[in-house]
Amino acid sequence: MCGLPGSGKTTLAKVLESRLRAVRFSPDEWMDALSLNLWDEERRARIEALQWRFAQELLAQGLTVIIEWGTWGRSERDTLRLGARALGAAVELHYVSAPADVLFARIQRRDIEKPPIEPDAMSRWFEIFQVPTPEEMALFDKPLVADLTCG
Repeated sequence: MCGLPGSGKTTLAKVLESRLRAVRFSPDEWMDALSLNLWDEERRARIEALQWRFAQELLAQGLTVIIEWGTWGRSERDTLRLGARALGAAVELHYVSAPADVLFARIQRRDIEKPPIEPDAMSRWFEIFQVPTPEEMALFDKPLVADLTCG
């Protein structure tokens, strides 16, 4: 999954999880279950590393996994793609997006971020986020299930 907060990653990931009988890895859900601050980047990195270890074990057994991390950067997406391919897995990239005002409204509505997201954070996120190019998308397999409209 690839997209900014509020873009619909979780909505799409849950649909794909059900349709593909996949195992979905979401650091936000694990952090919430452990009562951790969603913005604790050190703990998030440790949880994502643990999730990736589990995901690789499942992929090696021929199972389907969904990595629901947002994958904001090309290098992160490359690492996951190459790691999964090394295990013989097909790899899809589902990029979901929405305008900044829609993302902000969705984030406010779900009300899980503590402290709440400020509007200027959204602007910074758009500057940092690396949108997948058509050339990058061509490196991935065609989706088994066509993307669905989220939102």
